[in-house]
Amino acid sequence: MLTKKEAAEAVRNAKVVTGVTWAQLAEAVGRPLAWTTAALLGQHPMSKEEAGAATALLELGEDVALALQTQPTRGALDAAVPVDPTIYRLYEVIQVYGPTIKELIHEQCGDGIMSAINFRLDVRRVPDPGGDRVVITLDGKYLPYQW
Repeated sequence: MLTKKEAAEAVRNAKVVTGVTWAQLAEAVGRPLAWTTAALLGQHPMSKEEAGAATALLELGEDVALALQTQPTRGALDAAVPVDPTIYRLYEVIQVYGPTIKELIHEQCGDGIMSAINFRLDVRRVPDPGGDRVVITLDGKYLPYQW
């Protein structure tokens, strides 16, 4: 059986061969774009139906569909400090603004955290006269610490 990492590589390769977009895959799977993309990259388990819809569109076999259904080991970074420029910039944002985000969550919500389990993500391009912008929305449920 393929690993989730091998299945993710097969998905990426098939996207190039078929020309299928992440948005088309999300529509076929019937789930949000960010969730579908993360699942196909190995970060969420897919149902049999979801995996089947994706692999059919990508012209991939049952071995990939089975791997997409397995429970993942979450966390996609191979190193503590990412080297990919796009991922590194997000890491840099957290390095610079992480303490601010923490302070603002605590001031506005109390002693707690933002859930990454009960979570929504959106990424979109927004035209701007000074150069297009990337808007990333992180929408996590607030979880208070319970002592």
